[in-house]
Amino acid sequence: MIDRVLAPNPSLYTGPGTNTYVLRSGDEALVLDPGPLIEQHAMAIVAALGDATPVGVVVTHTHPDHAPLANPLAAQLGVPAYGYDVGPAFVPDVRLSDGDTLAWGTTELNAIHTPGHTPDHLCFRQGDVLFTGDHIMGGSTVIIEDATDYLDSLYLVRSLGVDRLEPGHGDAIDDAGAVINEYIDHRLERERQLLEAVRAGAGTVGALVDVVYAEVPHGLRPAAAHQVRVQLTKLSRDAAVWFDDTTDESARVRVR
Repeated sequence: MIDRVLAPNPSLYTGPGTNTYVLRSGDEALVLDPGPLIEQHAMAIVAALGDATPVGVVVTHTHPDHAPLANPLAAQLGVPAYGYDVGPAFVPDVRLSDGDTLAWGTTELNAIHTPGHTPDHLCFRQGDVLFTGDHIMGGSTVIIEDATDYLDSLYLVRSLGVDRLEPGHGDAIDDAGAVINEYIDHRLERERQLLEAVRAGAGTVGALVDVVYAEVPHGLRPAAAHQVRVQLTKLSRDAAVWFDDTTDESARVRVR
């Protein structure tokens, strides 16, 4: 049984808010991605547990909209907090690695290391369902830190052949394979667009944002510039461009 508890933290970056999942099997339950430190949300999670016995609090990654409530909630419930690594406002009691399994009730959760959005990102598989955190989100693309790792992780989750995705933000996704393919196609298309823009004379990160992310709202321009730098880093590794990787939009780029 999967219960979703929506955290009250809507924004440009989180959409309607962070999805916290209470996963019940028999008389036991796991909490996945408890989210930010919001007392109202913590109370809603405890209420969703009902009479189930909690056995752990698990996080997909350590971003502040997913993990800060994990340690306090785990302490309150008297259970361990699980995660890949230490991060801001989060220290796992038990570190998970790729392939690790958490068993509770009559089911289990399989950890899958999916770096790209962050280096510490995990997805979790329960049967034909994949909890994707910020690797794949409902109704949106994803901000990434490493384009090579992210694309490799998309190929990895596609190979799992799951039926449904339960994301960290947005609604559940029933046609998992089609959506994963859309994410892969989108990432490859952005790479193609950037290369074409550079070849056409766009010589800075700012100029590439103007061309490739022209439709992005002003409030998301810093995120778009970040995405351009991340993608240019991959293209530089691939020997497709030369990229002067500075932190502002004046960073220069040219075709090799």
